Amino acid sequence: MPELGIGFFAVTIPAVIFAGISKGGFGSGVAFASASILAIYLDPGQALALMLPLLMVIDLATLGPYRRRWSWPDARLLILGGMPGVALGAWLYHATDADLLRLLIGGISVAFVVWQVARGRGWVREFANRLPPSAGLLAGAVAGFTSFVSHAGGPPAAVYLLSQKLGKTEFQATTVVTFWAINIAKFIPYAWLGMFTLETAWADVLLTPFALLGAWLGVRAHHMVSERLFFALAHLMLTVTGVKLIWDALT
Repeated sequence: MPELGIGFFAVTIPAVIFAGISKGGFGSGVAFASASILAIYLDPGQALALMLPLLMVIDLATLGPYRRRWSWPDARLLILGGMPGVALGAWLYHATDADLLRLLIGGISVAFVVWQVARGRGWVREFANRLPPSAGLLAGAVAGFTSFVSHAGGPPAAVYLLSQKLGKTEFQATTVVTFWAINIAKFIPYAWLGMFTLETAWADVLLTPFALLGAWLGVRAHHMVSERLFFALAHLMLTVTGVKLIWDALT
């Protein structure tokens, strides 16, 4: 870990607040931008380990406001599917190196932006009918894997949840409870793989107030802030950081 000085906090504080806002108010879809940003400044494994406890704090802070407003049948499918995805992610992390992780995180970041642009321009059709439960399990497995290697489980979960025609708040609440469970499942293999250190733990203690601030802002912003503006800024960050990570991995 770099020294916990001004440079470290200048990068991590905005990233952590952004993750809280995304998870608290906008369906977790771009919360993983924080991990992408941190992976430029830190070793990818350190970035993932630093963010996980903070994401879990944000999960706890946002469970209350959305309590019992989620679609439990959909959340259950995603959680059940997510468990083997987490296991696959743990195996890959154990078998790979930092550059492949950078490539994965960067590739997922850029692919997400491309998918969102294609959706917005009508190049990708929305599902006319609700996807079956088997699709929920598959989406959960992909979400568990991408969540483990880049904290980017939101997009694959969103593909399934959008097909279920949930209301805005029900959609948000379902993502909150889903990733609360998946992040708990990730904690055990992260610890087993030795990703947590005393340095990341101390940094998490110092950054927790900013995670809570972001969660509070996100819950407020859910009803007040334009989703279009929020996601436009998020997509810009994801594109820049994703391309930088891919470049770093390949050079």
